[in-house]
Amino acid sequence: MSWANFTPVSAAIGGVLIGLSAVLLMLFTGRIAGISGVFDGLINPQTSDRAWRAAFVAGLIAAPVTAMLVGYTVPMPQLPGSFITIVVGGLLVGFGARLGSGCTSGHGICGIARLSPRSIAATSVFTVTAIVVVALSRHVFGG
Repeated sequence: MSWANFTPVSAAIGGVLIGLSAVLLMLFTGRIAGISGVFDGLINPQTSDRAWRAAFVAGLIAAPVTAMLVGYTVPMPQLPGSFITIVVGGLLVGFGARLGSGCTSGHGICGIARLSPRSIAATSVFTVTAIVVVALSRHVFGG
């Protein structure tokens, strides 16, 4: 296991930028920066506030593209070998976001910052589940 790509400075800068974007979105729109909710409102035909949602999603895509254009190395994500695993994982994430009334970004970044008990509980469940899944996949199933 390698932590070679972790640097405290870039992590701190990234954290500040994520926090700043969440604060600015709340300040200017009164909305929480939960990606699943933002994207759901973008594709929902009954939503009237698509402009800021489209800009938000475009920014999520434009940021790594811009980083690559100015010379930063953006690593390709390492995906599992099976397309079925990717599809099932994506469906489970989407179902979980709906079931939990939000995703990790909404609960973990904005909810905890607002001291929301529901978000603190949800983020605790996300974290414990991730630890269990990684432990099982690496040490029990040999991934």
